[in-house]
Amino acid sequence: MKPICIVPFLLWGSLLIAQNCNLSIEGTVQDFHDGDPLFNATIIWNDGEGATVTNFDGTFSITDLCPGKYTLFIQHPRCNDETFELDLQQSIERTFRLEHHTEELMEVTVSGEKYGDETQSGNEVKLSADQLESFSGGSLGDALSSLPGISSLNTGSTIVKPVIQGLHSSRIILINQGTRLEDQEWGVEHAPNIDLNSAGNVTVIKGAAALRYGGDAVGGVIVTDARIAPVKDTLYGKTILNARTNGRGTSLSSNLIRAWASGWYAKAQGTLKVLGDQEAPDYVLSNTGLREKNFSLGFGLNEFDYGFDVYYSLFDAEIGILRASHVGGVSDLVRAINSEAPNFQEDFTYDINAPKQNARHHLARLSVFKRFESAGKLSLDYSFQSNNRLEFDIRRGDDRDKPALDLLLTTHKINANFVADAVSTMKHFFGLSAGYQENFPDPDTGVRRLIPDYERWDFGAYASTEYAWNDRLALDAGIRYDFQRIDAQKFYQTSRWEERGYQEDFGDRVLETFDNQLLVNPVFDFNNFSATLGLRYQLKNDWILKSNFSWATRAPNPAELFSDGLHHSAAIIELGDLRLEQEQSFKWSAAFEGSQAALSWSVSPYLNKINNFILLQPIGVEQTTRGAFPVYEYSQVDALLAGVDISASYTISDLWKARSSLAYVYGQDQTLDRPLIDMPPANWTSSLHYQQSDWNNFRVSVTNQTVFEQNRFPDNDFTATIIEDGAQVERRVNVSQPPEAYSLFHLAASMTFAVTEKSMMEVGLGVDNVLNTEYRQYLNRQRYFVDDLGRNFSLQLKINY
Repeated sequence: MKPICIVPFLLWGSLLIAQNCNLSIEGTVQDFHDGDPLFNATIIWNDGEGATVTNFDGTFSITDLCPGKYTLFIQHPRCNDETFELDLQQSIERTFRLEHHTEELMEVTVSGEKYGDETQSGNEVKLSADQLESFSGGSLGDALSSLPGISSLNTGSTIVKPVIQGLHSSRIILINQGTRLEDQEWGVEHAPNIDLNSAGNVTVIKGAAALRYGGDAVGGVIVTDARIAPVKDTLYGKTILNARTNGRGTSLSSNLIRAWASGWYAKAQGTLKVLGDQEAPDYVLSNTGLREKNFSLGFGLNEFDYGFDVYYSLFDAEIGILRASHVGGVSDLVRAINSEAPNFQEDFTYDINAPKQNARHHLARLSVFKRFESAGKLSLDYSFQSNNRLEFDIRRGDDRDKPALDLLLTTHKINANFVADAVSTMKHFFGLSAGYQENFPDPDTGVRRLIPDYERWDFGAYASTEYAWNDRLALDAGIRYDFQRIDAQKFYQTSRWEERGYQEDFGDRVLETFDNQLLVNPVFDFNNFSATLGLRYQLKNDWILKSNFSWATRAPNPAELFSDGLHHSAAIIELGDLRLEQEQSFKWSAAFEGSQAALSWSVSPYLNKINNFILLQPIGVEQTTRGAFPVYEYSQVDALLAGVDISASYTISDLWKARSSLAYVYGQDQTLDRPLIDMPPANWTSSLHYQQSDWNNFRVSVTNQTVFEQNRFPDNDFTATIIEDGAQVERRVNVSQPPEAYSLFHLAASMTFAVTEKSMMEVGLGVDNVLNTEYRQYLNRQRYFVDDLGRNFSLQLKINY
């Protein structure tokens, strides 16, 4: 080596010698939540210049460092990777904290399936992303009714409300993207205003075990979770196209997520659905089409210890109501019940005419969170919802295009929740909520308002805890208080006011008297208490026993209190009762879940005693200027519901698998000592699945759904005077008799193909009601008039990119 080349090295060596290269970093890696040391965490500095791992107490040491800037990259098998920048001028000691639970969050994002349980001891069932996508062209109620213990209350095939163990409507809380849905859920023919395709996962809690969502979940809670953006640089999405023969309909849904390693993300999703008249096995179900256009947007920041989320969604649906179900009075009702064919039929069309519904729901939400070291996570949410519901009756003249019902429901809600999880064996939950709601029924309809103007204020507070006694036993408990005030202004006909005997109890609430009407200002305050206590015990590695007792209190909703008049879309007169009190539910539920070799099972019995149970049932007929209509009245009884949900699956071989589920509900009116109305009949669903992964992931299944006849029902038939052959005759109106049992077969098959290196397409074919069986459902309000849906062929194309 030439001397001139040696000089720079000597100078550089002299410079290094001159530096103080005996500095060190003494570090400790801990769990952010509880400060526990993290063993075997890997520390890499300056892009691989050196590396070390933590010992059992979470400590590490890096020595012989020169002054300067260092980048430490720390990894742990169950944590989110973190990078720390240090300007080292002297030896230091420092603690590095990692988010020990975000690894689960990443799994959720990637797979779309691994969402955690909502409760420790509650009886829960879930719909995964794949299961939801198979119902992409249907409704949330359709998807939920595929779960054991969940049935549906239908008005035709497009208005589907979920029923949990015999209970529905206001007894079920629906949490949409973290916000309690306020969409006039009280109506039997009001389906949830939610786009099924916007959810990444759905959890059903059968009962009031999840107090943080509300204390009035007498029936249960349905939680739809959003798709969670991962904390990494990525762009992905999915498009699903559905086509079906029955109704000649299509739907298109697409979602896209962009995420960055910095924690920022943006999401967009949209759905379009078009459906024409659907068909029973022997005839067209005229005016049963559907138009739906929904979309949602969101963005936010998901940092290690803080973040926020902004979300907006629009649900807009136009739903035709079966023309044959629009009876002009009790005479038409009698003729419809006694007729085998519908009283109105036309050729297939995509047109939607009156009677019909239009529902438009806006949801806007802002959420922020902050994690505190060795303490927990604080979340704050504000949401705004606007729900406009239009119901169109068949009207004449200038009112032809005017709705008969126009309700605008506006809701503001604030929630604060804190989860204290600093101790690994214990979690505490605390929360406050406050809300304001206003209902405006537009008087320009020219029709007497069924639901009045009202304002509602509510306030709630809860505390609950989860404690892991040991590796097998976990306990949970909670308590909640809710206050609710309803301040309404309503016109009553003087005759109705006197007939109901309201003057004695509410005479001081009369504001003004007109010719034949009274303007009344009823104000109600409700104090609701609820509580839960449960355990979860692991008998063996794969056997779990859960038991939960819950006490829930539900205030009567505005429809139950104030309904007074003709409900045009239902063609019945509904009467509320100002004297209704809160329902009180005392429910015990259990679940025994396990697996043994190729068999896995779940058995979930329950017992639900409900005092002051509010029900709507027919009491007779009333003559109006538009004809004679059945009268349905809200009343209260003491009720007992008991039942069991059973499900099992058996892996026959690597290719074959069998599944089966059974649900039974016993409902008894203990006040009148007779069966409860509208209890779902026993149903049994079994399926056989074949999957061959080597054939482009070929999957095929056949499903049998058997619904037994409901033999326990109250006799609410009544006698009415109708005109037959020009003469008045007395006829018994048979509205109580349930339809016969039925059994349906369904087929489904799919294969997956590679479109590009990073894109896959799944092609699915299905046949519903393969044998084109004629049947009617007991819980379908249109069972009096027509058969249910006939055979349907469907095609689904699903592209991941």
